[in-house]
Amino acid sequence: MSQSFAKNTFNQLKNKAEKAIHRGLDQHIKLAVTGLSGSGKTAFITALVKHLTSQADEKNLPFFDVIREKRHIATKIVPQQALTIPTFEYNKALNSLLPQEGEPHWPASTERINTLRLAIKYQSNAGLRGHFAPQSTLYVDIIDYPGEWLLDLPMLEQSFQTWCQQQYTLLTQTPRLHKAQLFLEALSNLDLNASVNESQLADIATQYQQLLKGLKKETKLAMLQPGRMLMPGELDGAPLLQFFPVAEVPDEIVVGSNLAHLKKRYDAYVKEVVKPFYAQHFRHFDRQIVLVDVLSALNEGTETLYEQSRVINQLLNHFNYGEAGFLKRLFKPKIDKLLFAANKSDHISAKHHKDLALLLDSVVHEQSNHLKFDGVQIETMAMSSITATQPRQIIEKGVMLDCIYGKPLGENEWLTYLPPQPPARLINKDEWPSKGFAFLSFSPLPSPDKRLNHIRLDHVMQYLLGDKLT
Repeated sequence: MSQSFAKNTFNQLKNKAEKAIHRGLDQHIKLAVTGLSGSGKTAFITALVKHLTSQADEKNLPFFDVIREKRHIATKIVPQQALTIPTFEYNKALNSLLPQEGEPHWPASTERINTLRLAIKYQSNAGLRGHFAPQSTLYVDIIDYPGEWLLDLPMLEQSFQTWCQQQYTLLTQTPRLHKAQLFLEALSNLDLNASVNESQLADIATQYQQLLKGLKKETKLAMLQPGRMLMPGELDGAPLLQFFPVAEVPDEIVVGSNLAHLKKRYDAYVKEVVKPFYAQHFRHFDRQIVLVDVLSALNEGTETLYEQSRVINQLLNHFNYGEAGFLKRLFKPKIDKLLFAANKSDHISAKHHKDLALLLDSVVHEQSNHLKFDGVQIETMAMSSITATQPRQIIEKGVMLDCIYGKPLGENEWLTYLPPQPPARLINKDEWPSKGFAFLSFSPLPSPDKRLNHIRLDHVMQYLLGDKLT
């Protein structure tokens, strides 16, 4: 055995031992920031870092115990351990929200995997840590990824036949049917049993990709697969993405046919794209927040809201949950705390925040009930990682109205607006308001003092991290 080999082996074992000790002493947390596209993951991560690094005061974060008790010493971004993954572009995202010149705007959606590590130094006052040093450091690893990629996780358990049955059925129903006509017509002209025609398959795959991108742009539908067609990353133009759902997949498929080729590509996509993504980035989490844009789904109607509910409940099947005692944290980390957060609560009146939280609780009730049985702590709340409006009260015909004030997204004029009240539970078509819902989206507020404002972000921090900072 060479000296260099022995040294490398020793260093690897040392690193693994240090990680195990950190986990055992609760000095390391891997936080899953989960959400579909447009749910606000990038803004949430940016706000979390900003408040912990430069706005960590009792007035700003009164419900975060380590701040309120004045035990927080400092937080900073430190070099990450995942050297093959790009670093989350915090400064770029922050400059979008707090520009030196011009109007603030929301950070661009994530187009690739990013990661970021925070080191939170604090005063220890109890537990095993207190026996080692009065000051401790909690390392928080956060992974950011395109929400579109998350949509593929259910494909891990689906055959090509099952996937086609699900996706083709959706394409023939409202609200997809009208937009899917060109793709369905092209598909009807394809002889699935004929010998492979790669040019024709590529053309139809391009039409399917354009359909998915159109649905993403014009709707808030959640089940759009494969996700890499929406955000290809390094796979842009790769033959691996040239597949699509068909009306029916028989048990016996003609060898060398168009259908056999589609199945081959689907299987390769799941094996070479979805499985590695899951294995590398969706294991060994300790805590999880699921961000949900319920208001946008309400705007589009019952089909979109119920689809969002189904997708979220499906996705949660692919995380490891359970009680995380000392030994379990050392050898098999599991998520022991889960927070469902209805984001953009500042887009409605404060008195209706409870309704929004109850609605989200109704959306995720089925899965959360199973997880509670397994010992997972679960909380649901309405919050805004970054507020884009201000509360305003106006009197109209002698009645006090709780309004909000802000600049609607894509518009130049500021508006005082009375938002509708969201339902406090999932409602069916018969209960749906005749005129539907019309919640507005808003641009970020200008901030002369270069500070971000939030609603209940300190509650989020306390729930996800508070017990690790004692």
